[in-house]
Amino acid sequence: MKGIRHGKIKEIIEHSKIETQEDLAAALRHEGIEVTQATVSRDIKELMLIKVPDAEGNYHYAFPKEHNMLLTPGRLERTFQDSIVGMRASENLVVIRSLPGTAQSVAYAIDYMKWPEVLGTVAGDDTIFVAVASKENTATFMERFNNR
Repeated sequence: MKGIRHGKIKEIIEHSKIETQEDLAAALRHEGIEVTQATVSRDIKELMLIKVPDAEGNYHYAFPKEHNMLLTPGRLERTFQDSIVGMRASENLVVIRSLPGTAQSVAYAIDYMKWPEVLGTVAGDDTIFVAVASKENTATFMERFNNR
C-alpha cells in the first residue's frame, strides 16, 4: 500500500500545488486513499519532499531535482542563515524558529547532517523541535549550529 500511496503522492505533487500536509491528505482522500496526518508526515519525510517558493511568495511541496546536489555545504549554510530567526534550549530539547514555510527544510538539513547528539527533529511551518540525546549534548548541538 505504501508504494501505491507514494506513487500517487508523486503524481499529485507533480500536477498540483500542495501547500500543507492537510492539502496532501485531502488530495489523497480524493483519490480514494485514506490516510492520517501522521502517515502523510512520514511519507513527506521518506520521499524527501521539500517546500519551494512560487512566484507569489507561497510555498508548496516539490521533489528535489537532484538529490546529490540538494544539500551541498554552501546550501546547508544558506538554508540555516536564510531561514533561522531564533533558537532556545531547555534541557535536551531545542526549539528553532524559522521563517514561515521553511521549518521542514531546516529540519531536513539538520537530519541530513547526522550529528550524533541529535535524536531527531519535528517540524511545523515555522518551528522545529530538535530532540538531543542529553542535557550535556544540548550545548554541543547549539555550538555546532551556531558555527554554521
